[in-house]
Amino acid sequence: MKQEVKRAGIIGIGSYVPDRILTNADLEKMVETSDEWIVTRTGISERRIAADDQAASDFAMAAGRRALASAGIEPKDVDLVICATITGDLPIPTTASIVQDKLGVPCSPALDLQAGCSGFIYSLCVADALVRSGVYERILVIGVDLLSRITDWTDRNTCVLFGDAAGAAVVAPVDDGSGLLSFHLGSDGSGAELLKVEAGGSRLPASHETVENRQHYIYMNGREVFKFAVRIMGEAAVEALNRAGLTPEDVDVFVPHQANIRIIDAAAERLGMPAEKVYVNVGKYGNTSAASIPLALDEAYRSGAIKRDSVVVAVGFGAGLTWGATVIRWGLDSPK
Repeated sequence: MKQEVKRAGIIGIGSYVPDRILTNADLEKMVETSDEWIVTRTGISERRIAADDQAASDFAMAAGRRALASAGIEPKDVDLVICATITGDLPIPTTASIVQDKLGVPCSPALDLQAGCSGFIYSLCVADALVRSGVYERILVIGVDLLSRITDWTDRNTCVLFGDAAGAAVVAPVDDGSGLLSFHLGSDGSGAELLKVEAGGSRLPASHETVENRQHYIYMNGREVFKFAVRIMGEAAVEALNRAGLTPEDVDVFVPHQANIRIIDAAAERLGMPAEKVYVNVGKYGNTSAASIPLALDEAYRSGAIKRDSVVVAVGFGAGLTWGATVIRWGLDSPK
């Protein structure tokens, strides 16, 4: 007899942002910029910055705890921890292993996944496949990045963009018609040079010279990344919808990667998505990389923008260049 394939869905969600707020007015004192310039070009008014004693695992643990509480399960019930990040605590070991220990998850597997700002969607796809295949039952998926740690605060073109946050979801079998309906992932390595941290890896190990040359900070070719993002976000969302047998008209809430308001608006326009269906929080948090989409999903759910049975499309792009989109039929009741 052919084994029935389970459907996987999000059964719990949570997020975390630090207390410290860095406003555009604060940035005006650090680099040659202005609130008007930043808001006009990015839509960002403020962003959250980690405390000096915080690392990615601290953020991930807080978001993970909230997701577990939302799902109504204990750490001992988790079969696998996936942590999407480009700013882990250490090069070795994985941040997921550190989070596993901090949360009190038993000796189940733990792994990091790196796909830049697309990392959470990639991780959801991995969790979906593992649950549907029956390999694992409950997977904690975390997107976390502290981009302030790799931001060049003397570069006015990039330092205005980034913030720190974490978001998490519990993926498990569902049988009520809800769940993760489809995915579309991709990568174009020919664009790897457009968005990168040049030093610190095996190609260019850390040295006095790389530090002096500020090569351990994010470099981005903003113009080319913008063009790529506007095109790929709409295309990826449409492909994911096609795979789910749906159209843009079926979408209740569109949750794009919160990189830049102009990218969000352009992608929504290409998709034919009216503004009232587009969830935007980039103004409060800036670009939080792998945390961007789960943070937005959690906020949209807790604000009532996403309700049970809502059809949600989440789509992002990131370094690689990578992209990912998913269609979700929301299965959580309104938060109490």
